[in-house]
Amino acid sequence: MKTKNQKSTVAQKNKEPRNWWIVDLEGKTLGRAATKIAMTLRGKTKATFTPHLDVGDFVVAINASKIRLTGKKLDDKIYNFFSGYVGGMRYVPAKDVLAKKPEHLITQAVAGMLPKTPLGKKLITKLKVYAGPEHPHKAQTPKELKV
Repeated sequence: MKTKNQKSTVAQKNKEPRNWWIVDLEGKTLGRAATKIAMTLRGKTKATFTPHLDVGDFVVAINASKIRLTGKKLDDKIYNFFSGYVGGMRYVPAKDVLAKKPEHLITQAVAGMLPKTPLGKKLITKLKVYAGPEHPHKAQTPKELKV
């Protein structure tokens, strides 16, 4: 029995076109939205996914201030901020972070789902988060990403 040589292609750096996606986070659950965003940033939704290369797309997240946390997470979930000084550790509940820096809430959730390597640090830079509905990326004509 004769078999054909099957060749699989590996994605090459900077060869794959990048798409821009926009996600409206109004009324969406934090974790569910973050997983969809992380998969798109990583490139797992594409057929050319390669684990060690950046083949993902750009994501613009709007209305971050209207994200939803389920259960008692608004009061119970704690975020840590360290000033760099002795005794400079600050513990802030999610309710206060959502009120002051809603972008940080989304960025932290997505960053926790990406690899903790130099590749992960590069991927998180392709996420653009805005508290309101306005964003400066209209020229890239982002397509809507369903969450």
